[in-house]
Amino acid sequence: MSDAILRLYTDGACTGNPGPGGWGVQIQFADGTVQELGGRDAATTNNRMELQAAIAALEFWRDHSDQQPVTLYTDSEYVIKGITQWLKGWQRKGWKTAAGKPVLNQDLWMHLDDLNSPAVQWQYVRGHSGDPGNERCDQIARSFAQQRPLPLCQRSDAPLQSGQPQQEPVRMPEVVTQEWSSNPRDRSQRLRDVLDCLQIAAAIAEQQFLITSSELADLMDVNASAVTSRGEEWIWRNWRVKRDRREGNQILWQLERIH
Repeated sequence: MSDAILRLYTDGACTGNPGPGGWGVQIQFADGTVQELGGRDAATTNNRMELQAAIAALEFWRDHSDQQPVTLYTDSEYVIKGITQWLKGWQRKGWKTAAGKPVLNQDLWMHLDDLNSPAVQWQYVRGHSGDPGNERCDQIARSFAQQRPLPLCQRSDAPLQSGQPQQEPVRMPEVVTQEWSSNPRDRSQRLRDVLDCLQIAAAIAEQQFLITSSELADLMDVNASAVTSRGEEWIWRNWRVKRDRREGNQILWQLERIH
């Protein structure tokens, strides 16, 4: 079998956000075979699982190939924009955002940056759009988040049929999975990150600031599509989120404290 890796598909999922989460990876080789990876975290966020999936994919690519050019596909705008647009600015500012706040998930961003390479092409793929690799990674990630992990394809399984959904994998004697546990210090840092987000939300609501869909997605730690797909008005934590108006190609949102 050829060892050349052509494509890496990644996805993350979280129940509750924060809550139990999982990640999934599918590695596609030049000879048509595939390898799948998956793991979970008992207390995490969707964005952390998206990052963890990308990290696991690049670690596999680093350790099991000669690091020839490869395309990494993700449906996370947070990961794509972070690695291709935001990261260098965060580093210049000492891992601070444009608002002067600490960058969330800095530990994972630093790890991902170390693994990144000019040989990696980052490609966004819309989630739930029928792409077989993306759909399969979504299934893997959700299964781990729900503590019902799917059997993962080993490279000796049947070749991937281009353009067709992956057949139900057969459990092999050795399943490549990884349980990602967090120590108390890591959990405390995530709680501090959550508190920072809630304090920012409270200030936005109190000052009646309007924020864009992408800014709201960053605040909620979700993909931008998860914001725009919820409708004109909905509840998030302690706030009622209302669509205020559109300015150009941006939708502006208002947060109203409810309790």
